[in-house]
Amino acid sequence: MPHASMNLLSRCWHPFGNSIDQSSSSSSSSSSSGSAILSKDGLLWFRDIGKHASGDFSMAVVQANQVLEDQSQIESGPLGTFVGVYDGHGGPDAARYVCDHLFRNFQAIAAESRGVVTAETIQTAFLRTEEGFTALVSELWSTRPQVATTGTCCLVGVIFQQTLFVASLGDSRLVLGTKVGNTGGVAAIQLSTEHNANLEAIRQELKELHPDDPQVVVLKHGVWRVKGIIQVSRSIGDVYMKHAQFNREPINAKFRLPEPMDMPFLSADPTIISHHLQPNDSFLIFASDGLWEHLSNETAVDIVHSNPRAGSANRLVKAALHEAARKREMRYSDLHKIDKKVRRHFHDDITVIVLFLNHNLISRGSVLDPPLSIRSALDH
Repeated sequence: MPHASMNLLSRCWHPFGNSIDQSSSSSSSSSSSGSAILSKDGLLWFRDIGKHASGDFSMAVVQANQVLEDQSQIESGPLGTFVGVYDGHGGPDAARYVCDHLFRNFQAIAAESRGVVTAETIQTAFLRTEEGFTALVSELWSTRPQVATTGTCCLVGVIFQQTLFVASLGDSRLVLGTKVGNTGGVAAIQLSTEHNANLEAIRQELKELHPDDPQVVVLKHGVWRVKGIIQVSRSIGDVYMKHAQFNREPINAKFRLPEPMDMPFLSADPTIISHHLQPNDSFLIFASDGLWEHLSNETAVDIVHSNPRAGSANRLVKAALHEAARKREMRYSDLHKIDKKVRRHFHDDITVIVLFLNHNLISRGSVLDPPLSIRSALDH
């Protein structure tokens, strides 16, 4: 089997590392500050609390699709703390590939610059990962052409020294909770940029990039889509919207464009910002858009701020599920009983990572030893 194919078919790790208790439920899960046990509650997996180089973290994922399309990871070591949330679409292949390769590429590129992290380091890692996935699609074209129609949004945060770098493709979101003076309150500040055709700024950007194409964005069933097909304008994967050689048979007719593709309609170039971490910066909420569909930035920050750290991510996911149930005029207990695939009619896969910030550790340049490497469930 070709090397790239083996990489695609490999599995990152067990869900949330190797400490797994598949039989535990939310009522029996540990919530102590030292808990490293994955708890399971139906289609919801969560780790209540753990340690990264700059503080604590909490993470959770709930499945809605037949195959989980969200992937995520936390890597904490000599290069600081790296958080990735990958919201796949069209299938799990692109998100799994990114989970397996983006951080490795980031490590290799940072090593080339003697361990210094910059925006360029992160951008190069994204582009190298895109190139790798495109090569894989080419390699699999004769046996698995449908991989060409899979893609993933990417949200990455890197804490290096006292700087937070945020890189985004698609519409996952990072929200900062920062203390407001001595009021005891916490403000919600969105740090990521979203690339979704439902946003006027993104539609304008696409029209400027494709001035001769009046159909570059199309309103279908109340939703704006690039070429009437896909909502996000940036991703890793979705190579059928980037390279003409993949926009043809045998991929499904609904993905094939009627006119020649003169230039890519989607980009893998991330929007990157840097934020100097301040003592009032309390925590970061990384989440796929499945969470933000149901919770506002302010509501999510208030939930984290008003409750114990342990179980924060699980609490956010459940708040979103309660809201999804309310919108459909049903009880959460009834939603909880609905199986995967059917569940997708009620909510999306949802991934949440809450990163709490310890500024004593950040100012000291603390390095976690041994390094932390946790990746979410891939095989569900």
